[in-house]
Amino acid sequence: STIASRMRRVVITGIGVVSPLGIGQKAFWTALVEGVVGIGRIRAFDPGGFPCQVAGEVPEYRIAEHVPKSYRKATKVMARDIELAVIAADDALRDSGLKTRGYSETPDIDPRRFGCNIGAGLISAELNELGAAMNTARDGNRLDLRAWGSTGMNNLTPLWLLKYLPNMLACHVTIIHELKGPSNTITCADASSHLAIGEAFRTIQRGAADLAICGGAESRLNPMGLLRQCLLGRMNTTSNDSPQTAVRPFSPDGAGTVIGEGGGLFVLEEMEHAKRRGARIYAEVAGFGASQDTAGLVAPAPNGYPTATAITRALADANAGPDEVDLIVPHGLGLASHDRAELQGLERAFDTALLTIPLAPIKAQVGNLAAGCGVDAAAAVLALHHGLVPPAAYAGPFIDELKLNVSKRPRPAGMDLVVSSVHSLGGQNAALVFRKAAS
Repeated sequence: STIASRMRRVVITGIGVVSPLGIGQKAFWTALVEGVVGIGRIRAFDPGGFPCQVAGEVPEYRIAEHVPKSYRKATKVMARDIELAVIAADDALRDSGLKTRGYSETPDIDPRRFGCNIGAGLISAELNELGAAMNTARDGNRLDLRAWGSTGMNNLTPLWLLKYLPNMLACHVTIIHELKGPSNTITCADASSHLAIGEAFRTIQRGAADLAICGGAESRLNPMGLLRQCLLGRMNTTSNDSPQTAVRPFSPDGAGTVIGEGGGLFVLEEMEHAKRRGARIYAEVAGFGASQDTAGLVAPAPNGYPTATAITRALADANAGPDEVDLIVPHGLGLASHDRAELQGLERAFDTALLTIPLAPIKAQVGNLAAGCGVDAAAAVLALHHGLVPPAAYAGPFIDELKLNVSKRPRPAGMDLVVSSVHSLGGQNAALVFRKAAS
């Protein structure tokens, strides 16, 4: 028998989301379909000194309500990125109908067969934590590195570093829920979630685990995170007074994106394992593809080849042709140069079918969630599951006057196959193909 025929099949049995559209998968889907835009003036800090002052911000929450009582003390060493991952994981695992140590006295999982792959970003340190330490290491208006090494660092809390290591998202999730299978962290900016889901998919396919929690989370919603993005020239600085229309995916005058924050996590499960326990199956993970763009550090290859390569590989992995795809959730940053390259890639992958396949570019509603782009994948799977194409907050005109299949209204549609694709600063591209679960 071929390797392909021996590969185990993998399905999605739980979806957890935390996003600017709300806490929880149900709140997210409801708001997405209603066309709610979760982008507004930044509330987390005073953005007055920044060229871009709007973002997609997660509504207020209390992290203590999303962890077991016995674990509340540990929330002191959680950066916001970690909190978002913990909330999304709690949402996804409860949604799956499985019982874990995180919320049940009688867990029903084999922890050694339960893996974890969570994409993470470059977690930004809180300025107030750094401030005191910096002050003791000043030489006039300059930072004295010798003083920083000898006295400044001593003013940081001993557990300071534990808040900011990217693998701490997976660390807290696995400890809370007692998951002891293969665990991995992927840090590749906007592609992190999709690469993590792809890795979990392969881990279960080849038999190293039966279940996995996977996806990603990130918050760039702090002065350091926003500053980095502004310096890179990726932010829309012209829509501070009109945040609701700040992100315009595939617009010829797309002036940039805005930061968002959030997390999207799936529970993946080996198909027979899911069927044996009578689990609700949202979709099958049918294919995964990845590629690397080598055009440069800050802009994608204008010809879109890397985007096309990732999608074409994912479709081949799913044994499907481009004309079988019923929905595309594209990256759609709202930065015209990037969007133009992505469109070139989509045209290479889908050819003439691109103009007939519905598109759902969700960043106009949530901003760019970076390592939290698992939310994009969740949108694709929920659309497939509910048989509904989400509306687009921006519906044209598009680059090169292309007549993309985008609508401001939600559209009921029978779907069998959907694609979600992303590309990152640094050139990593990834695509996932999801197939309707056989009833």
